[in-house]
Amino acid sequence: MLYDLSVPQMTKMLHNLGALLAKGQTFAESKKFDISVLLQSRLAPDQFNLLRQIQIACDTAKLGVSRLTGKDAPTHDDKETTFAELRQRIQQTTEYLFSFSEIDFSDAATRKITTPRWEGKWMLGHDFVVQHMLPNFYFHMTTAYSILRHNGVEVGKKDYLGEMPYKK
Repeated sequence: MLYDLSVPQMTKMLHNLGALLAKGQTFAESKKFDISVLLQSRLAPDQFNLLRQIQIACDTAKLGVSRLTGKDAPTHDDKETTFAELRQRIQQTTEYLFSFSEIDFSDAATRKITTPRWEGKWMLGHDFVVQHMLPNFYFHMTTAYSILRHNGVEVGKKDYLGEMPYKK
């Protein structure tokens, strides 16, 4: 169950994030402004910029799955400065997520999860996914989307949600 809640969902959303970035790049090129303007944009003075929102979304996905499965996550140095570098980071993160199967999550629900920021506190894997990992991931995804939209990039809910598995 935790596999289904995490890997497929975050992989899909990271794919959608890559598509949102592509629209941002096309927008900047069509309006003839430096794309770094979008990367440095933020919604509020005390909020992270678009570049950092994307880094954190990727980190939340890879580190969350790493903590749930006990497998090492790839490291990134957070030195991306271009859309191409961010798209590469997204690709590397999704490749890492694709390396997991449901079997890797066999004891994830009852695994004790902690992070350095929690100062010795922990929660069980199920609570970690539901209470922290997914809300944090979607917070940064939504903020990245909102920064692009706020700056005039023509994106909408369908771009954010991506392909849906509709049935007939």
